[in-house]
Amino acid sequence: MLGSYREHAPPTGLRDVVACLWENDHVRHHPQLVVPDGCVDLVWFGERGLKVVGADTGPHTVAPVGSTVTGIRLRPGAAGSVLGLPASEVRDTTVDLSEPWGADAEAFAGVMAEATPARRLGLLTRQVRGRHGVPDRLVVAAAAALSRPSARVADVAADLGVSERQLRRRTLVAIGYGPKMLARVARLRRLIALPGQELAVRAALAGYASQAHMTEEVHRLTGSTPVRFLEDATLTAA
Repeated sequence: MLGSYREHAPPTGLRDVVACLWENDHVRHHPQLVVPDGCVDLVWFGERGLKVVGADTGPHTVAPVGSTVTGIRLRPGAAGSVLGLPASEVRDTTVDLSEPWGADAEAFAGVMAEATPARRLGLLTRQVRGRHGVPDRLVVAAAAALSRPSARVADVAADLGVSERQLRRRTLVAIGYGPKMLARVARLRRLIALPGQELAVRAALAGYASQAHMTEEVHRLTGSTPVRFLEDATLTAA
């Protein structure tokens, strides 16, 4: 399956807005499990059209679509600006791109339908570039700080010179959910990135309070046990 999912580096000039461009052939014929990564994606689903896939707080499955799926992943902190609406409005859901972008998205969907698969990544890039999205630098800094195993939301807010309430409001707009959820996602990503060791060791290094805490969190975020999830988990760009 890894060969069926391909990531491409973001183009120059969009690296603070775009985490990656990607293609997925596997979802043509097989359902695809998606777990939270703190990002919002703009995705071409073939006959289903152009969609906004909001930041997830739990696992969901993408049904087979019969064609290669093409997407552009927005960095945490940039989604609200690119969409033109609070990213929390699309959290845990998939909506037509026309909802935030209106008639522009409808016209663009027609262009994508006529394009070859090789051109679609470039077309998505051009559209995002044209939105002139600007990441919320405070949220970007918060996301980086919350990626540390020992990070606490109260301390991160204080270090950034804002209240916890203000930090939550800014992350809801720019990412789709609050800093506590962002910290949970960051912890899961640390767990995926760690080399193969005993689960108790991996749990401690990732920042979980205990192995039992890790087991509970992994199940809530992925719907699976740590052993089963980590067998096939791959760290994607986010």
